[in-house]
Amino acid sequence: MRRSASKKPNQPNSVTSSATDLSRSASSKGSTKEMDRIDQLFNQYANTSSRVIDPEGIEKLCSNLEVSHTDIRILMLAWKMKAEKQGYFTLDEWRRALKSLRADTMRKLRKALPELEKEVRVPSNFADFYAYAFRYCLTEEKQKSIDVETICQLLDIVLGSTFRAQVDYFVDYLKIQNDYKVINMDQWMGFYRFCNEISFPDMTNYNPELAWPLILDNFFEWMREKQA
Repeated sequence: MRRSASKKPNQPNSVTSSATDLSRSASSKGSTKEMDRIDQLFNQYANTSSRVIDPEGIEKLCSNLEVSHTDIRILMLAWKMKAEKQGYFTLDEWRRALKSLRADTMRKLRKALPELEKEVRVPSNFADFYAYAFRYCLTEEKQKSIDVETICQLLDIVLGSTFRAQVDYFVDYLKIQNDYKVINMDQWMGFYRFCNEISFPDMTNYNPELAWPLILDNFFEWMREKQA
């Protein structure tokens, strides 16, 4: 009887394995080159001594992006970076945002801004962005509140395009009232909730008995007097 040929154990396909290794190597090299370009772009705006992008560098960046320094998309870019200090971008923050946006050139970054705005406008993201905008404007480590004048400007930038009437009236109220010189995070977030939940300008569904910040109760009373 002829002995049956013994089967060899399955061996990895050397061609497939080599192709996979080459693909991974190419991907790794591509990622490294992308990061190098992101770093080179950072260096165009970073202060050579502090190694961060400071207010002067941000002004230059805005000019090359063809947007105003007060454009909401610059604040959105800071949100994407998770930038911790107003007016300053570190290399790690810059890398975080530009890698996520797949923007390793100025042209790509300019084209990425509209997509970034769409991302931020998603309601769940916008709530986080709105809270971030307040924290970003805290200029000192233990600061808990922001002066009314700055709040008025920030409201116009962050909410003006979405809740124009509410922002205009609230800003008018903030400018004429004398009870509050600063606004805290609870009051800031309360106004965002107000914009989303309360019918305006009639405000028929506003209930002062609910847990609203006192400043909004006062704003409600001021609006009722104006309407009367």
